[in-house]
Amino acid sequence: MKILQAMFFPPEQPGGVSSMVPYIQENFNKLDWNMEIFYLPKRIRNKGIDDVEFTTFDWKKHEGSVIVDKYIQTLKDYMWWTKLRLQESYDLIHAHHPIAGLVMKKCFPQTPVIITIHSSYEKELLLNHKISQDSSEHQFFTSIYRELESHLDGMITVSKSFKNYLSTFVENKDWIEVIYNGYDFDRFRPITHDNNIPQIISLCRLVPAKGLDILLEACVQLKKRGHSFVLHIIGDGPIRKDLEIMAKEMDVYEEIIFYGYMLHPEEFIPFYDIFVLPSRAEAFGSVFAEAALSQLALVGTNIGGIAEQIDHGKNGLLVPVDDVLSLTNALEELVTSPNFRNKLAKNAWEKAKTEYSITRVIDQLKTIYLKHVN
Repeated sequence: MKILQAMFFPPEQPGGVSSMVPYIQENFNKLDWNMEIFYLPKRIRNKGIDDVEFTTFDWKKHEGSVIVDKYIQTLKDYMWWTKLRLQESYDLIHAHHPIAGLVMKKCFPQTPVIITIHSSYEKELLLNHKISQDSSEHQFFTSIYRELESHLDGMITVSKSFKNYLSTFVENKDWIEVIYNGYDFDRFRPITHDNNIPQIISLCRLVPAKGLDILLEACVQLKKRGHSFVLHIIGDGPIRKDLEIMAKEMDVYEEIIFYGYMLHPEEFIPFYDIFVLPSRAEAFGSVFAEAALSQLALVGTNIGGIAEQIDHGKNGLLVPVDDVLSLTNALEELVTSPNFRNKLAKNAWEKAKTEYSITRVIDQLKTIYLKHVN
C-alpha cells in the first residue's frame, strides 16, 4: 500500500505533529508499507493563484480580514506546490492540517483522504487575542470543519475532549475517531538525579494561550513563601520579551532561565524535577506525555487533553485555568516534598509507557487505513 502523510509544517518544526509523523513513517516502512511525507516549505509564499471555493459556506463573506486572506493564500500556495511536486498516485492520503486535507482531496478526488485535527487554530487565535468570539474570522475557521466533513473520508483527533469540541461543528460526531498521540520511547531516557534546588521546566511556544504569565505570578508567590527553585523556559515566540520584562519587574528574573527554541529538548528534560504548563487550551498536550516519559512530576490545567493525561494526585496535579493561587499551591507541594513528586513522576512514566506507545498508534492507523482502502 502506498500512503502519503500530508503535513503542513516541515518535520523539523517544533510541535507534537512534527515529532510524531516521521516516526509513523519509519514504523510503517519497517512493515514494508510504502509511506512518504509531503509538506509546504516555508519559502513558498504567494505562488498560488487558483480560485478557492467551498461547497458548504461562502468564504468570501469573510474576505478582507488579514487572517482569513492569509489562510486562503496559504491554501492556494499549498495547491500550487502540490500540483507542481506530486505526480504519482496513492492508495490513501493522511493529512495533518485542514489546508492539506482540502487540497489533497481537490488534487486526488478518487483517493481516500483522511485527516487528523491536532489542534484548534481558532482557539489559538482567540486565546492569543488575534480574533474575538463569534467574529467573522471565528465563523470562517469553525466553518472549515463542516467543509472537511463534506469532502474527506474520515477524521481523527487526539483526545475525547477535542472530539467533543469538533462535534459541535459537524453533522455526524461518530465520523470522528480518537487516537491519542504516540511516541518512540527510545527518545526519552529518564535519569536518576538529585537536585538540591528543585528544577522546574516549561516547554512551549511563547504565546498568551500557554498561560506563562500565570506561571510567572505563581513563581513570585513561591519566592515570597521562601522557596528556592529554578524555572527553565524552553521555547520562543512573540511574547518572549514581554515575559522577560515581566520577570524583571516582578523580581523573579534571577530564578528563571529563558533558553529560546531548542531542537531536541528531550535530551535535557530528564535532568529536571517538575514539568508545568498552565495552558488555557490544549487539544492533547504532547509536552505532558514527553515530560511523563522523561519521568517528571506534572502540573497542568484541568482542560482538554491535559485532563485526560493527568489523574490528579496520582500521576500529576491539575489546577483551574488562570488560577495563580492553585498553581502556586501545587508547585509548593512538589517543591517541598521530593518523595511526593518522585511518586507522581514514577506513576506518570508508567502511565505514559502503557498508553502512549507509537506501536499502539501504528496498529490503530493500520485498522483505519485498511478500512478506507478495502
